[in-house]
Amino acid sequence: MAADIIQLILALLFLGFLLYLIGGLLLKPLKLAFKIAVNSLFGLLLLWVFNFIGGYFSFTIPLNWLTILIAGFLGIPGLLLLIFFRLVL
Repeated sequence: MAADIIQLILALLFLGFLLYLIGGLLLKPLKLAFKIAVNSLFGLLLLWVFNFIGGYFSFTIPLNWLTILIAGFLGIPGLLLLIFFRLVL
């Protein structure tokens, strides 16, 4: 009788451990996707503000997925990089 209870407890602990591992594996890509989405929104906002101000000087950066990701991941240095590319190219 006691052996059955011990086996049941061990099985439940093992099942809990497996659920913990599988949950961690499934949540990692979701966390990455959420981080990319937040950074992209930040990049879009950064470019929008720059284009709003730059519109008065006839200097804008096109809004596309590449410029948004560069500005989102690199922040202000990414925006400066995009400005540099726009001036040089």
